[in-house]
Amino acid sequence: MDAFAKEFPDRFFQTGIAEANMIGMAAGMTIGGKIPFTGTFANFATGRVYDQIRQSVAYSGKNVKICASHAGLTLGEDGATHQILEDIGMMRMLPHMTVICPADYNQTKAATLAIARHHGPVYLRFGRPSWPVFTDPNEEFIIGKAQVMTEGSDVTIIATGHLVWKALQAAEMLSGNGITAEVINMATIKPFDGSTVLKSVMKTRCVVTAEEHQQNGGLGDAVAQFLANNFPSPIEMVAVNDSFGESGTPDQLLVKYGLDAPDIMQKAKKVLDRKTSQR
Repeated sequence: MDAFAKEFPDRFFQTGIAEANMIGMAAGMTIGGKIPFTGTFANFATGRVYDQIRQSVAYSGKNVKICASHAGLTLGEDGATHQILEDIGMMRMLPHMTVICPADYNQTKAATLAIARHHGPVYLRFGRPSWPVFTDPNEEFIIGKAQVMTEGSDVTIIATGHLVWKALQAAEMLSGNGITAEVINMATIKPFDGSTVLKSVMKTRCVVTAEEHQQNGGLGDAVAQFLANNFPSPIEMVAVNDSFGESGTPDQLLVKYGLDAPDIMQKAKKVLDRKTSQR
């Protein structure tokens, strides 16, 4: 943001520790035809200002782009007061709100351009730490379209955000055991790409979801709800289980809360056992 502020000083507004005012200002700017992008920690971009987002942005479908950094556990040492594990659920429940959680830098950049062209409120969620960059830098981001990262026939792994990389690592581990996993990058959580999910799960007949978020309200819930209505299948979720975070390095926290690649691999094996037992 510093670079933008220097380049466009008349288009940058620092509201300080007043996130509610930030959202109110952004909503007002849309009435004059502006396309405001707000930016702060995900915890403060949602929890501190939920009323303003609901009443001033979502209710009337204002064209505000809420960019939320430092999401999930991997904020790290700042601990539970600054981490957020509930934001996807909070945002996807709001009518009119689009919810996007890209996998890496390339996809975040592409998503930013896409939401600038999209008319309507958007919640763009991303993390803090350095992370592997593995998506195609030239690929256009299509809102509402999931991306099949690897093809497989034994189990579907649907991941979002940082855990897409972990899901790909888990798929490699499973491959060593003779198990082929189809990994889907669900960068858009709302609107939900049911067609891609259905095509994959009809083939594999079991699914694991992976997210840096509470189990309740997030990607896993969205997938489970969709499958319950369209193609009931065994499902296992890799997510935080009704707990707040704590201070630690990103790697330490992912391991402690069961969000690492080996955890995804174990859930895949578990759901495969469940699928086999149902035959």
